Amino acid sequence: MSTVNLSKLGSNLLKSAASGENVELGSLWRDQTVVLFFLRRFGCQICRWMAAEVSKLETDLKANGVALIGVGPEEMGLKEFKEGGFLKGDIYIDEKKQCYKDLGFKRYNAINVVPAALGKKVREISSKASAEGIQGNFSGDLLQSGGMLIVAKGGEKVLLHFIQDTPGDHVPLEDITKALGISASVQAGVRPQCNDDVCTR
Repeated sequence: MSTVNLSKLGSNLLKSAASGENVELGSLWRDQTVVLFFLRRFGCQICRWMAAEVSKLETDLKANGVALIGVGPEEMGLKEFKEGGFLKGDIYIDEKKQCYKDLGFKRYNAINVVPAALGKKVREISSKASAEGIQGNFSGDLLQSGGMLIVAKGGEKVLLHFIQDTPGDHVPLEDITKALGISASVQAGVRPQCNDDVCTR
């Protein structure tokens, strides 16, 4: 059960990547249901793969009046992310990282970030991303984690609140459509299987 305070969260300001204007987060769900994908970093290879993966739903989301919105914690890497076309939706920046704090998205420290980044899930998705030609970099804040929030139109309720435990955690597409109560016509990308030494597709 989610304990998100939508009125408090909705008053947080985000900067539009398109216009540079600041908007209240709550304005994004005023007239439509929204899928808010909070990225760790715009340069993160795993985040880029996840953005491309969730973007497979964009046509079905739009057909059901649902907006797909990406949020990043800083501008670093935004230009390259936009040019790569990884996310089919509007992009905003949470410069104060207030939404990240309010939603319980944890920050790693210098000690625990390395094992988290080298975990099996991360290696699996990194292999898949590389196979699909999605690259990344290590510029920007490496310690922030992310997640997803789905809010019903008008801020009526939280339909899904997902917090990453490791950088490789993400919400399966079927869980997104289930939370929204819609059907989708796309197939999720098959995650490669990894053992300790090698990843295969």
